Amino acid sequence: MSEQRTPHEVLHPANWKKASGYANGMLAQGRTVWVGGQIGWNGDQVFETSDFGEQTRQALANIVAVLHEAGGRPEHIVRLTWYVTDKQEYLASLKGIGDAYRSVLGRHFPAMTMVQVADLIEDEAKVEIEATAVIPD
Repeated sequence: MSEQRTPHEVLHPANWKKASGYANGMLAQGRTVWVGGQIGWNGDQVFETSDFGEQTRQALANIVAVLHEAGGRPEHIVRLTWYVTDKQEYLASLKGIGDAYRSVLGRHFPAMTMVQVADLIEDEAKVEIEATAVIPD
């Protein structure tokens, strides 16, 4: 698809403060792809790092790889849900996380939710991210 049309519309009430790094809502039409939670291990299910930012980069790259299987691209993502095991480590790693995010998803900021959880199934995982994407008709 060489077409560069915007695959979605950002929803933001006019009287609300500007959202920074996320959208409050997205409107999209097309084929929906749900990507299950991805963590910071590679395709062989091996963690190559314990760094929060690099695990984020790998989790996002995993999402893009799954999305690619449906013919999708990062800009088709309309929602990300992040699960982190340590809010303080997340906050201390914001620069690395931002660099990782932009290197994989560019400057595309869909609707997002983030929650701190007690633990993830894989002991080495620091972040798990699930995605919803809509590939335009």
